[in-house]
Amino acid sequence: MAEYLINIFLDDEKIKKLSDVGLSGDIKEVDGKKAIQVKVSEKEQKKMAKGFPDMPFDANNACVLPEAAEKTVFDIICNMKTIDVMKFAIMKIYNPLAGKAPRSAQR
Repeated sequence: MAEYLINIFLDDEKIKKLSDVGLSGDIKEVDGKKAIQVKVSEKEQKKMAKGFPDMPFDANNACVLPEAAEKTVFDIICNMKTIDVMKFAIMKIYNPLAGKAPRSAQR
């Protein structure tokens, strides 16, 4: 089973928030920038690919979420004080009905 990752690139404010909740040890260098990497299961990756069709995964099976979804995931990480949040976060960022027209009631 392939491992997928979400890269959340960090600025000074985000680094401070992670340090405040005890997660500074999870900060890594990715493409010369500070980031945290959130593991994503294959099932969650399929949901994300469906919910965010313009979001490509790179050769390392890593992606960057759209800004609003990334903020949501980062806030969940800070609140839960762990980077193992995708089982919970996927419910907040994935809308299976996004982009579909509402169906009228059949009588």
